Amino acid sequence: MSSRERRTFWACFTGWSLDAMDVQIYAVVMPTLIALWGLSRGQAGMLGTSALLVSSLGGWIAGILADRIGRARVLRITIVWFAAFTFLSGFTNSYPQLLVTRSLQGLGFGGEWAAGAVLIGEVIDKRIRGRVVGTVQSGWSVGYGAAVLLYTVVFSLVPPAQAWRILFFIGLLPALVVLWICRNVEEPDIFKKSQVAQTKKGRSNFLEIFQPSLLRTTLVASLLATGALGGNYSILTWLPTYLKTVRGLSVLNTGGYLAINILGSFFGYVVSAHLSDWFGRRRTFVFTSLSAAATVAIYTLVPLSSQMVFLLGFPLGFFQSGIIAGMGATFAELFPTRVRASGQGFSYNVGRGLGSVVPAVIGYLSVTMQLGPAIGVCAVSSYALVLLATILLPETRGKELETHG
Repeated sequence: MSSRERRTFWACFTGWSLDAMDVQIYAVVMPTLIALWGLSRGQAGMLGTSALLVSSLGGWIAGILADRIGRARVLRITIVWFAAFTFLSGFTNSYPQLLVTRSLQGLGFGGEWAAGAVLIGEVIDKRIRGRVVGTVQSGWSVGYGAAVLLYTVVFSLVPPAQAWRILFFIGLLPALVVLWICRNVEEPDIFKKSQVAQTKKGRSNFLEIFQPSLLRTTLVASLLATGALGGNYSILTWLPTYLKTVRGLSVLNTGGYLAINILGSFFGYVVSAHLSDWFGRRRTFVFTSLSAAATVAIYTLVPLSSQMVFLLGFPLGFFQSGIIAGMGATFAELFPTRVRASGQGFSYNVGRGLGSVVPAVIGYLSVTMQLGPAIGVCAVSSYALVLLATILLPETRGKELETHG
């Protein structure tokens, strides 16, 4: 990569890592809040779902703004937003209060991906777009790992009644570092040329993504995101609770089991990102979704020893994240520059909004069935949607992004 590409890469990577850390802090403290506040599993699932639902709105708004005022500028705004509401979550004292701060955090959470994904997709050369954009996605594993590490350390040193608040407060600190990294990131040349062209021809309308020429693309991309994220959120939201309450693990052992899952997730992003450049976007989606469905079915529906649960954590993380690795580059290649951020922001975040319902469904299903099977059935059903969307997708590997608007 050139120096400009590297600056953009690290800005997007660290922004996404911080995003993941702040979101996953809730997942690791959820068992504690259930115990301290007497939350039902349905309420706990709704707290996870609320941020994801609102993030779909945040992603759409950020996409529209990124097409109007710039990708890099919106990226910085969203980082400040979600870090601030993560911090404020540490002051909450009840389910309704946390529901409000979590929901508002979701606006920035959804917006960060919308701005960052289109920014990195437009800056990187087409020959390595898939692997670079996918590797940015691996920042999620780094942020999730940071959340689990902080959880293990803080909860080992401080009583749970205070520890969960400290984790939310810590979520603000890395934002300062990320904003410093973002200070020299420039808007992509392709975006600048598009702005000049639109000044001459008239500014495009974000509703163009619903016009006949792009409607099918928007719907298929949204379906792909719904399946990929629905399966992913099933595991991200409920795996810590499953390990602690169903498998009976301690805080330290839960951290260890999550660590192997997160390690697999990191490699899943990076390896699948390279596969999408080498073998194509569609083949990679088929391979990862089939493998993810098989792995999660075995993990949650088959009686396994603790050792097998530990070892299967790696492929579970690898394939659940491998699906997502190719989405950023694919979405960038599906939409024209004038509405690229709007199209990406809408499609990904509609998928995020619909996919976010799945953790809540799992919570309510676990009232009448065991938590493991509830996770497995919902995740496998989600991955079936990925296969359906892939059948309808065109192959976009190596596509040149147009510069005329």
